[in-house]
Amino acid sequence: MSAQRPSPAPWVVGLSLFAAVMMIVAGVFNALEGFVALFYNEVYLAGPRYVFAFDLTTWGWINLLAGIALVAAGFAVMSGRLWGRVVGIAITLLSMPKNFLFIPYYPVWYLLIIALDVFVIWALCVYDRDSAAA
Repeated sequence: MSAQRPSPAPWVVGLSLFAAVMMIVAGVFNALEGFVALFYNEVYLAGPRYVFAFDLTTWGWINLLAGIALVAAGFAVMSGRLWGRVVGIAITLLSMPKNFLFIPYYPVWYLLIIALDVFVIWALCVYDRDSAAA
């Protein structure tokens, strides 16, 4: 008789699936934001100077690469890969200060994104395939 690994509880799987989908959606939006910053600079409004000033081309590449990595990590989380969870947590942790820098421009939007980042990190940390039992 072979020993079977217990299947994860449905709520644990649901949390990880939600986190993976949110990572994919956020990754697509980050990539689109990166493309806009790279190719259509006139879309961004020139507002009052804040303490932090960045080059749009640099932000474009950062958002594009982070978006692609986040989409890949989201699909890895869906397939149960540990590296997807680790990469997802790392990129989401980096996303929080990045979004914090834009709070003066769109406060409600970026505060919601930061709150969603916290929830995704929590969901990825809670999900433990080995110890979750049905």
